[in-house]
Amino acid sequence: MTITSINPATNETIQSFESITKDDVMDAIGVAHTAYQDWRKTTFDQRKACLQKFADLLRADADEYARTITLDMGKRISESEYEIEYCAKIAEFYANGAEQFLADQPMTVDGADAYLHHQPLGVLLGVMPWNFPFYQVVRFAVPNIMAGNTVMVKHASNVPQCAVAIEELFRECGLPDGVYTNLFIPTEFVEAIVSDSRVQGVSLTGSEPAGSAVAAVAGKHLKRSVLELGGNDPFIVLEDADLERSIEQAVKGRITNAGQSCVASKRFIVVEAIADRFMKGFKKQMEALKLGDPMDQETTLAPLSSEDAAVTVQKQVQSAIDAGATVVLGGDRPDRDGAYFNPTILTGVTKNMPTFDQEIFGPVATVYVVKGEAEAIELANDSSYGLGGSVFTADTERGRRVAEQVETGMMFINQPTRSQAELPFGGIKNSGYGRELSHLGILEFINKKLIHLGSK
Repeated sequence: MTITSINPATNETIQSFESITKDDVMDAIGVAHTAYQDWRKTTFDQRKACLQKFADLLRADADEYARTITLDMGKRISESEYEIEYCAKIAEFYANGAEQFLADQPMTVDGADAYLHHQPLGVLLGVMPWNFPFYQVVRFAVPNIMAGNTVMVKHASNVPQCAVAIEELFRECGLPDGVYTNLFIPTEFVEAIVSDSRVQGVSLTGSEPAGSAVAAVAGKHLKRSVLELGGNDPFIVLEDADLERSIEQAVKGRITNAGQSCVASKRFIVVEAIADRFMKGFKKQMEALKLGDPMDQETTLAPLSSEDAAVTVQKQVQSAIDAGATVVLGGDRPDRDGAYFNPTILTGVTKNMPTFDQEIFGPVATVYVVKGEAEAIELANDSSYGLGGSVFTADTERGRRVAEQVETGMMFINQPTRSQAELPFGGIKNSGYGRELSHLGILEFINKKLIHLGSK
């Protein structure tokens, strides 16, 4: 199997890599398992030194790493630059915080002393997506490496240059062989890896079918798993919201990463009292987006990650149109080379349409008009997904009340869903389970061992 990087801005092939054999994979697991026996015994200071150097190396060559992201999957260069800096911050967050997050926790029990002691589990597999090719890997790998686990990563097949660069970074920062391993493998090898007795858990960010398949294998073999499977985030605008800010944030929430984000704002639920004004401003700003070369700082809307991705979005949009949805803006692809899709706004999407509960990974917004707050909450919850969401209102307490009623893993008031190293990230329902980032992210693949010191 050949793994190829294709520049989505031009559809030109950049570089190809050959996948490894199943025997090679088994050997790699052996190396990771052996490395774990020593790595688990290292001190937090030793691990911290490696991860701080990782952050320093990222920053030292940030321009080149950002360029690699943009060439592999088409992200605007300014967004790629931000991604690299964010990865450095995550590395520093866990390098500086892991010892505290994993400190022994005394427990109160009558007539005895007891505490929770945190220990690593062993070799872990990460199945990572292409949309944030550095961040997603760092989000998984860094906390687990700081915890004393060793990690293996099957990265998305369309970002191989990023995969190689990340492995080289982990090697250069001082990690011993086997603590971090990149795997150029076909998807069918994942089951064999998860099934191996030396592998203790798996984390996947990707599609629902992929998550379901991996979770089934993990469950069969009694392995821990963390899944982040996408979303259809609601963006609720109440009648007392700052309309200018709401529109500005609506565009930002929808078109960040060309709309290819699990936590992108996708369903815009607007109270009818302000719906016309919202739509007028939203359309004007979406229409003003400038498609272009993602390496150009003036570009405001980049191509999608691949030609296949653009074709998929076109099919989803056309399905809605054929079923009776109204195109307010866009709805098609521009006449130019590359995997581009025009900014699009749809209305009239109803529950009987396939797109009503699909995640559209592109610059496509669906707008719904509701009578008031109660109907907005009801519509927001009418989804098989439950990742993130946001509500816009001038009343913070009202925002809190609405946020607590929306069925998601994360809710933000007066801003779109976002991730931050210090805050937990994850969803419910078909968006998956488990948490990444924050102190919770380092605890997913940890043995929380009870130590009981006996009765007094």
